[in-house]
Amino acid sequence: MEISSSSFNHEGMIAAKYTCDGQNISPPLFWIGAPEKTKSFSLICDDPDAPGGTWVHWVIYDMPVTINSLTEKVSRQEEITGLGKNGKNSSGRYGYDGPCPPGDTHRYYFKLYALDTMLNFKAGLTKDELLKAMKGHVLAEAYLMGKYKR
Repeated sequence: MEISSSSFNHEGMIAAKYTCDGQNISPPLFWIGAPEKTKSFSLICDDPDAPGGTWVHWVIYDMPVTINSLTEKVSRQEEITGLGKNGKNSSGRYGYDGPCPPGDTHRYYFKLYALDTMLNFKAGLTKDELLKAMKGHVLAEAYLMGKYKR
């Protein structure tokens, strides 16, 4: 499975539009190669370079197998009709909060998971809760890493 974006290359710089310095909207993402038995997708975006430990920017899950992309500016609503459910990021908010690093260049990992089930949890799971719920259900995973410096 592979994940990519039309707005930045793997290991490339993320445009300010998708950060706290711009519109703070989620970037467009596309994926291919999901295993045949995939029933849903989950995505986690985090920054392992944050000063206080990994900072989670986005958690979204229960995305149906019928989709293979997310357009830019995905809604921050708890439940997004036809698209899935937003979890809570490290700020305690639903949906995407873009890069806003203090100091040096940080790396942002967009990790996509293909699951053999629909999780059917309420919206609002944290990264740790989602990882626990996905245990034993991950068929494949892929990641895209972008960088940003203010």
